[in-house]
Amino acid sequence: MKRYIIVAIAIAVTGCGIYKPYSRPEVSTDNLYGAELESCDTTTIADIEWHEFFTDAKLQALIERGLENNIDLQAAQLRIDEAEAALKSARLAYLPSFNLNPTGGVSSFAGSRGAWTYTAPLAASWQIDIFGGITNAKRKAKAVYAQSLEYRQAVRTRLIAEIANYYYTLLMLDSQFEVTALTAESLAGSAETMRSMMDAGMTNRAGVSQMEAAAFSAEASLYDIAYNIRNVENALCTLLGETPHVIDRSTLTEQVLPTDINIGIPVQLLANRPDVRMAEYALMQAYYATAAARSALYPSLTLNGILGWTNDAGSAIINPGGLLLSAAASIAAPIFNGGKLRAQVKIAEAQQQEALLTFQQTLLNAGAEVNTLLAQVQTANSKMGIREQQINSLIMAVESTELLMQHGSTTYLEVLTAQQNLLTGRLSQISDFFDKMQGMVNLYAALGGGREPIVEDDNSKSKRNKKSN
Repeated sequence: MKRYIIVAIAIAVTGCGIYKPYSRPEVSTDNLYGAELESCDTTTIADIEWHEFFTDAKLQALIERGLENNIDLQAAQLRIDEAEAALKSARLAYLPSFNLNPTGGVSSFAGSRGAWTYTAPLAASWQIDIFGGITNAKRKAKAVYAQSLEYRQAVRTRLIAEIANYYYTLLMLDSQFEVTALTAESLAGSAETMRSMMDAGMTNRAGVSQMEAAAFSAEASLYDIAYNIRNVENALCTLLGETPHVIDRSTLTEQVLPTDINIGIPVQLLANRPDVRMAEYALMQAYYATAAARSALYPSLTLNGILGWTNDAGSAIINPGGLLLSAAASIAAPIFNGGKLRAQVKIAEAQQQEALLTFQQTLLNAGAEVNTLLAQVQTANSKMGIREQQINSLIMAVESTELLMQHGSTTYLEVLTAQQNLLTGRLSQISDFFDKMQGMVNLYAALGGGREPIVEDDNSKSKRNKKSN
């Protein structure tokens, strides 16, 4: 009969999910990137190491400094240390606790001479994990530790992408400064030509003033660009954990990124993208918190023991002393607590469902982000080919109108319009190239690129295997 009771209890406990390990719920990744992007190709740009994805040596040096000095990354490492200590504490909960509690005193009865009594016991207490309370707490601590590792990875991925984006922004601003300076110089030259034409009676003062004003406007905008450069440099220095200084950099036209844009299959986001993994570890924590809440509904067994030395045996005085030894076991079973424990289970179950919804939403957001960034890169690529043709046409328009103006066949307004259109076109061309670079960087991050490589030896593997048990 007792055997059947034990089997029934074991089945009930297992059915309640107290001992059952977490398993990932059914998550559909079909069409996560969009039906038009579905592919069976498992290769992805996220598999490329960051120093191979970013080939600019000066950018590589900046990323290295950022990974070494960034404050947020250092804080993320401390978060890992905290979670690791908490996990160690959870593992040690399986072991008994020992406490030395020596006591002593003096007593006198009916005016007799005072007598010293003392007790030096070593008390032991050991909670037996019958219904999985300690096990679920340990598993939850493991999920917290794993989540802290992914948090650091998320900070690392974001840091690499931000440094690259700031770097490319500086290169874009440098190109804008160069194009604007050339335009200002060209407009100033056209104004000088018009002054000569005015002296020859071929134009009027109004035309000269308009051309001079356009040259001054372009020259003034150089200060705005220089101000923006300083701001971006300061922001980048903050990411690097350094005081403000000039950033050594290359040019925008020297940049080369991978031409093959492989995004892999959507299910790879579950393994590569740190925010998705963090959301799943949060779900895992909620799962084990629910299991721990259920285990609180069942009895707990604690073994207690005392081993020590004493000369106090109640009313008798024993001198010099004797061995003290006791052992006991106690079972605490909840009978009535106003429904608090069951309410805690309902709260934990609701929090688990919230964590599941958050995990699903994080995955959907990741798929949408990949789709958007891929569209950004493809759009910029398409525009760049057309923009090149536009620039060629605008250059011819400027050259033609300048020649016509010198021969008195056109007005200064056509020359001014052609030069301003050329400036706008060149700035747009720079912007298109930057959009492509930025899209590639963010797509690399969105697919989970920049993960820290794991270099292991036999000792580290053995250590990790022991931790996982």
